Amino acid sequence: MVNSNSCTASFTQRAGIAALNGPQDCVTEMVAEFRRRRDAICQGLNEVPGFRCPIPGGAFYAYPNITGTGMDSKELADYLLTDAGVACLNGGSFGEYGNGYIRFSYANSLANLNEAVARIKKAAVRWAPAMAER
Repeated sequence: MVNSNSCTASFTQRAGIAALNGPQDCVTEMVAEFRRRRDAICQGLNEVPGFRCPIPGGAFYAYPNITGTGMDSKELADYLLTDAGVACLNGGSFGEYGNGYIRFSYANSLANLNEAVARIKKAAVRWAPAMAER
């Protein structure tokens, strides 16, 4: 038990040191790529009627406010999955303050993210007419 749980193996510690002290080019490239994906998905989501998506400051999740759609978070997340083929999480899964939001991961290819946004825009016909009547 002591060897399994009390300390990290020495070779793992050496790997961590090498990762921190070694070349950081790949880190810089990946940060730039995630920034590109973040900007693309947030811009696309902000073009969806009823969505307001701020630029996230960390992680790789976009968390748009969807109250403008007139649908609740669970209903919209389920609709997007079943009718548009786009997976997201109901913001209510993160507690009561998450209601009115849904979460998308942008840890995917830019092509897949653009396809997801296109599908969401197409699916918006369900709530966009109701918005125009308000």
